[in-house]
This record gives sequence, structure tokens and C-alpha cells, in this order.
Amino acid sequence: MPGETGLLQTLRDHILATLGLLGQTAHAQGYQSLDANADIMVVETSSPANEAAFTKPGTEDDNYGTTTFVSSSSSDAEAAAVAAGLSELESRNVHWYSYFLTIDFWLIIALGQILSLCITATNTFTSFLAGVHTNIPAFQTLFNYALLTLIWLPITLRQHGPRKWASIVLRDGWKYFILSFLDVEGNYFTVLAYKYTNILSAQLINFWSIVCVVTLSFFLLRVRYRWLQIAGILICCGGMGLLLASDHITGSNGGPASDMLKGDLFALLGASLYGISNVFEEWFVSKRPVYEVLSFLGIFGACINGVQAAIFDRSSFDGATWNGKVAGWLVGYTLCLFLFYSIAPLILRMGSAAVFDVNLLTANFWSVIIGTRVFGYVVHWMYPIAFVLIICGLVIYFLAGSILGDSKKPWLGDNQKDGVAGIGTAKLKALNAARKKGLAGRADGQA
Repeated sequence: MPGETGLLQTLRDHILATLGLLGQTAHAQGYQSLDANADIMVVETSSPANEAAFTKPGTEDDNYGTTTFVSSSSSDAEAAAVAAGLSELESRNVHWYSYFLTIDFWLIIALGQILSLCITATNTFTSFLAGVHTNIPAFQTLFNYALLTLIWLPITLRQHGPRKWASIVLRDGWKYFILSFLDVEGNYFTVLAYKYTNILSAQLINFWSIVCVVTLSFFLLRVRYRWLQIAGILICCGGMGLLLASDHITGSNGGPASDMLKGDLFALLGASLYGISNVFEEWFVSKRPVYEVLSFLGIFGACINGVQAAIFDRSSFDGATWNGKVAGWLVGYTLCLFLFYSIAPLILRMGSAAVFDVNLLTANFWSVIIGTRVFGYVVHWMYPIAFVLIICGLVIYFLAGSILGDSKKPWLGDNQKDGVAGIGTAKLKALNAARKKGLAGRADGQA
């Protein structure tokens, strides 16, 4: 990495090697999907370039110990098609506004707002529960992880088969455990922070998650941010600052706190865990099928969250209210959070962890809109300005002129060879572009 000292390079390589992020190929680790059925979100095509897996006696593929056999000529044909597609896409005469004319940009904006609305809904349901003295942060999230397991685990078993699934557990289960642990603890400490500090302070500290994402992406994933991207992030943060300032002026987002120092430390820890887990999940979904990532996140998340709820939420059950309304709020909370977790991988593929976190800054705006209807809040005049600033910051972030945006991941190697050809990935876009231009057929013939 240019500009790094030898010590920093050695440290980075050691961390990557420990997590299995360095020097891995899709063929060796089972990350790359060579057939159209490997990712439930893959666009089906009839081209042979994406149908590389078949049975051929005598040549066993080391793919989690399964007996899948791979044709090297078909794999080479797919690689050639991807290379041709990427070359065709990146050689286009693009302008500064070219990416804004793509469906990817508008999907990222739309999906980001859906995620923000999901967060707003979960916060609203949590407020309803807190209003009737039902404070069970770990237990109420347990249902989300259970639902992720119920929906995505059967799909994973059907796609992989029990033997391959067991091999994945033995070989990479510890990585999924780390991802789940970071996610569960990020949720827990962020919610816990609101018990001790005021909301204004906690939300200001949550900006730290964006700093963590940018820093980790730069050093571990070799992402290089342009000045316009940094400017876009700063403008988004400025818009969020206006939201917090207006809340402080109106007195709706500050107030006393029982232990500011403890609450702020919990918020800082939660934001750090969120940032790390978002980067880790982006790495996972760019290499693995979405259903696999979500199924393991559900399995390990349910186990970790269940133990945590049994330890820390037991006393909260005594004073909690249990009736039909509470059950309805828990169902609403679970469904909104499940939708959030199911959509998040798509925006992480099409964009990045940084785009993901920046998009969520608009959640505060939607929270106030809901608050005016449900809790009787009064909208301050700064709110519309802040929302426009956040959206403008997102637009400026994409002023790079690249038609692929952030979907082309630098850690996936040349021509994205280590990535999965799933929906939203640069690899699938390249394959589709190659087929559209007739380049895939020529690549197959050359191979």
C-alpha cells in the first residue's frame, strides 16, 4: 500500500491473515459463486459463462470438502467475460453526472431511505414499549435473529446441502460468530447508552461509526476515497449536526441524564462495534451468497443474544407489562428489523459501508416526522434544510464519474475474481455488459 511504513504494512497483513482476508481466492475458500444458483439474488441468464460447475470424475474442487467439480475452461471463460465487461463499462465516455443516470444510484438512495424508515419504526416501537415500562433491549431483538434463522437457514441448506453447510460451519463458522457478536453488542450498547445519557449526546457520538467505517475500509480493505467523497460525507454530517442543533434549541433531544460519562462511553463503544460490523458484513456479502451470510448471522446472533437476554434482562421482566399491545409492538419491531437486515446486504454490495452509514443519517429526520403525528412533536425550520443537506452530501459523494460507483471492491482482486456474481455486484454488471455486447460469447470461444 503506497505511503505505508513497513511496520504498518506488516500489522495490516497480520490482521488480514488472521481473519482470512489476505491471499484468499474464491476457488480455495468457496467464496466465489460459479453457478447462477449460488446466490438467491443472482440474475438468471442463459449464457454458459456463469454456468461453470459440473461433475467431472477425477478433478475434485476443494470447496468446503464437497464433491463439486469445476471446469477450469469454464472458469476461465467466466473470468474473460468479466474482464471484457469491466473493460467495456470503464471505457465508456462518462461525465460527472453519469452515475446519477444509472438505476444503481437511485436504488441506493431509495433503499437507504427504506432502511432509515425501518430504523425509525424500530425506535418508535421501542418508545412504545418503554412507555409501558417494558425495557428488554436484548430480549426484544432476539426475535429478529430467530426470524432470520427461520427464513434464511432453510434456503441455505437447500442451496448448499447439509454436508457443505457443515463444512462451512467447521471452516468459517468462527468468522460468522465474530460478525454476529459485533452486531449484537453494537445493538446492545447503543440501546444501553440511552439509559444513562441524553439522546443528543448519544447521537453525536454515533458519528464515530462513520469514522470507524472510513478508517477500517482504508487500511484493511484498501478503499481509496476521493476528496469529493470525503466532502460528501462531511456535508451529510453537517446536515445531521443541524438536526441535532434544532433538537437542542427546541429542547426535544437533550435534557438531564443519570450518568453522562457512562452513557457516552457506552455510545462510543456501540458506535465502534457498529462501524466494524458494517465493514465486516460488506466484505462478507461481496464474497458470499446473501442467504448464507444472513442465515449464520441469525443463528449465531440468536445464541449470543439469547444468553445476553437471560443474564441482563431477567430483572426487567418483573416490572414489564405484557398484553396484546405489547405483543403487537414486538411483532412490528421484529418485522421492521428483519426487513432492515434483509435489505442491508444489497446496499452494501451496490454501495459500501460508508454509503450505508451515511444514508442512515436521515433516520433522525423521519423520526421527527413520525413524532409530529404520534408524539405531538413540533418540526423546527432547520429540519428540511438538514434533510436536503444530507441528500446533497450523498449526491456529492458519487460525483466521481465512475459508472460502477462503489460496487467495484478493491479487495476482490483483478476483475473482481474473488467476488460473488450476485445482484448489485460489479461482477454481475460486467457479465451482463459482456453478454449485451456479445463479448461473453467471444470470451467463451477464446477460452
